Amino acid sequence: MGAAPQPERIATALPLLRAWQTQRLARTYADLAADERYGPATAFFLSDLYGERDFTERDRSVERAYPLLRRTLPKAALAPMERAMELHELTVKLDAQLCGVLVGELGVKDRITEATYAEGYRRCDNRAERLRQIELAVAVGADLDKVVAKPLARRMLALSRKPARAAGFGELHAFLERGLDSFRHMGGAAGFLTTTETREKAILERLFAKHPRPFDL
Repeated sequence: MGAAPQPERIATALPLLRAWQTQRLARTYADLAADERYGPATAFFLSDLYGERDFTERDRSVERAYPLLRRTLPKAALAPMERAMELHELTVKLDAQLCGVLVGELGVKDRITEATYAEGYRRCDNRAERLRQIELAVAVGADLDKVVAKPLARRMLALSRKPARAAGFGELHAFLERGLDSFRHMGGAAGFLTTTETREKAILERLFAKHPRPFDL
């Protein structure tokens, strides 16, 4: 094992890793993305939970806005935002760890292959945290589905739109509304969430079992 890679090398590799992971997810869920019922929720997951974007500033805004949000939003509407923050924090940690292995141990520079990704994933040896990552993503969806079922919570969220924008937290509010709109469109998220959890856990098991094509379910 070579010396640990410099932080700047890991930072440079992060966009490459996130792009690869986003493309992998798009392939895994191409059928759901193309489905009229599940398409909007799939797009939300890929753009707002697992996407290439850096959500650090959004999550910092949540921390700054939390006292205001507690006064203006129902508790049910805060739950998906809080879980999304926890998911992002864990994902940042896991991505940095994986980048360290890809760059420092496997010599990745400008291209990630399925084989190098799988080997790096295994070497990180963090199955419990990977399972937690999957469970958090599913929990965000379950929380959104609960809010959809509460007309009063949806109305309070709509009424808080202008105050949130005026206070500089419009993007946070938009995040919630995008999620709720996509889940309302589904008319029930059980099938979507079960499919997502089942596929991701199957891929995790195949990766750790050294399956030659872990993503081809």
